[in-house]
Amino acid sequence: MHSILEQIKSMGVVPVIAIHKAGDAAPLADALINGGLACAEITFRTDAAADAIKAMAQHREIVLGAGTVLTVDQVKQAVDNGAQFIVSPGFDHKVVSYCIDKKIPVTPGVATPTDIAQALEYPLDVVKFFPAEAFGGLSTLKAISAPFGRLRFIPTGGINANNLKNYLEFNKVIACGGSWMVKADLVNSGQFQKIEHLVQQAVQLVKETRGE
Repeated sequence: MHSILEQIKSMGVVPVIAIHKAGDAAPLADALINGGLACAEITFRTDAAADAIKAMAQHREIVLGAGTVLTVDQVKQAVDNGAQFIVSPGFDHKVVSYCIDKKIPVTPGVATPTDIAQALEYPLDVVKFFPAEAFGGLSTLKAISAPFGRLRFIPTGGINANNLKNYLEFNKVIACGGSWMVKADLVNSGQFQKIEHLVQQAVQLVKETRGE
């Protein structure tokens, strides 16, 4: 497993963030670090995504990724601005092939056994189960992952403080992606202290689940 993915595994949670104003990236990075979770996935769902990645990349202790990546051009843009890993909502062969060729950690989205079978054609260790809750949650993940022993998963979509523990207790889950502690309205309104508090709670949940 790539060292970046090992770091994500050690943290247990990946904050999935849509930033609308690049100026929010620096104080948000501070809130994540102060909360004990130096990790972020900035999604390409807003026009500010690339600039936000560039700003957050100045905080070198943060494991920084780009999410909702749909094209190779977006991969290039993300990496040029400081992203260390790539996350896509579905399984795009061009994106996956490019990332593997360039040795960029990538976790493409899967939701079915067919998707997982495609992933096994590539030297991938970890994929994203998305949208997790909408596709049946943990019970579905356990069922569709059973025949595929090698892959590990980062469930994302509908994960929150109430179900995080259940997902993390499944031995094929290395971490979960979630936005409940970094919701857009909290970021947009500058509630960084509240974000820091919610991040601290998420970190504590991970520790309790793992017996740390």
